[in-house]
Amino acid sequence: MDVELGMMHCPRPVTFSTDSSAEEVNAALVEAQMKGSVADLVDDKGRHILVNGAALGYAIVGSQTRRPVGFGSLE
Repeated sequence: MDVELGMMHCPRPVTFSTDSSAEEVNAALVEAQMKGSVADLVDDKGRHILVNGAALGYAIVGSQTRRPVGFGSLE
Protein backbone atom coordinates (compact mmCIF):
# COMPACT_ATOMS: atom_id res chain seq x y z
CA MET A 1 0.00 0.00 0.00
CA ASP A 2 1.27 3.47 -0.85
CA VAL A 3 1.38 6.25 1.75
CA GLU A 4 1.94 9.95 1.07
CA LEU A 5 2.59 12.34 3.96
CA GLY A 6 2.66 16.11 3.64
CA MET A 7 4.70 17.85 6.31
CA MET A 8 4.28 21.48 7.34
CA HIS A 9 6.95 23.84 5.96
CA CYS A 10 8.24 21.13 3.62
CA PRO A 11 7.63 21.54 -0.14
CA ARG A 12 7.79 17.83 -1.03
CA PRO A 13 5.69 14.99 0.36
CA VAL A 14 7.17 11.90 1.98
CA THR A 15 6.07 8.82 0.01
CA PHE A 16 6.67 5.15 0.75
CA SER A 17 5.08 1.72 0.44
CA THR A 18 4.19 -0.39 3.45
CA ASP A 19 2.85 -3.84 4.22
CA SER A 20 0.82 -2.43 7.14
CA SER A 21 -2.93 -2.03 6.75
CA ALA A 22 -4.54 1.36 6.19
CA GLU A 23 -6.17 1.08 9.62
CA GLU A 24 -2.79 0.57 11.34
CA VAL A 25 -1.22 3.55 9.56
CA ASN A 26 -4.23 5.77 10.26
CA ALA A 27 -4.29 4.77 13.94
CA ALA A 28 -0.58 5.53 14.38
CA LEU A 29 -0.89 8.93 12.69
CA VAL A 30 -4.03 9.95 14.59
CA GLU A 31 -2.51 8.91 17.92
CA ALA A 32 0.68 10.87 17.19
CA GLN A 33 -1.29 13.95 16.22
CA MET A 34 -3.61 13.78 19.24
CA LYS A 35 -0.77 13.25 21.75
CA GLY A 36 1.79 15.47 20.00
CA SER A 37 4.14 12.51 19.80
CA VAL A 38 6.00 10.67 17.04
CA ALA A 39 4.47 7.92 14.87
CA ASP A 40 6.80 5.04 13.99
CA LEU A 41 5.83 3.63 10.58
CA VAL A 42 7.66 0.77 8.84
CA ASP A 43 8.00 0.61 5.05
CA ASP A 44 7.97 -2.58 2.97
CA LYS A 45 11.80 -2.79 3.17
CA GLY A 46 11.81 -2.75 6.97
CA ARG A 47 12.96 0.87 7.34
CA HIS A 48 11.38 3.01 10.08
CA ILE A 49 9.82 6.35 9.15
CA LEU A 50 9.37 8.59 12.19
CA VAL A 51 6.64 11.21 11.76
CA ASN A 52 6.19 14.11 14.17
CA GLY A 53 2.43 14.33 14.71
CA ALA A 54 2.61 18.10 15.31
CA ALA A 55 4.24 18.68 11.89
CA LEU A 56 1.86 16.49 9.86
CA GLY A 57 -0.06 18.51 7.26
CA TYR A 58 -1.96 15.74 5.45
CA ALA A 59 -1.86 12.00 4.81
CA ILE A 60 -3.04 9.97 1.83
CA VAL A 61 -3.26 6.34 2.94
CA GLY A 62 -4.39 3.29 1.02
CA SER A 63 -3.49 3.93 -2.59
CA GLN A 64 -3.01 0.51 -4.17
CA THR A 65 -3.25 1.51 -7.82
CA ARG A 66 -1.21 -0.25 -10.45
CA ARG A 67 1.32 1.91 -12.22
CA PRO A 68 1.70 1.68 -15.98
CA VAL A 69 4.87 0.09 -17.31
CA GLY A 70 6.55 1.45 -20.42
CA PHE A 71 4.46 3.38 -22.94
CA GLY A 72 1.18 1.57 -22.35
CA SER A 73 -0.59 0.28 -19.32
CA LEU A 74 -0.57 -3.45 -18.72
CA GLU A 75 -3.41 -5.07 -16.83
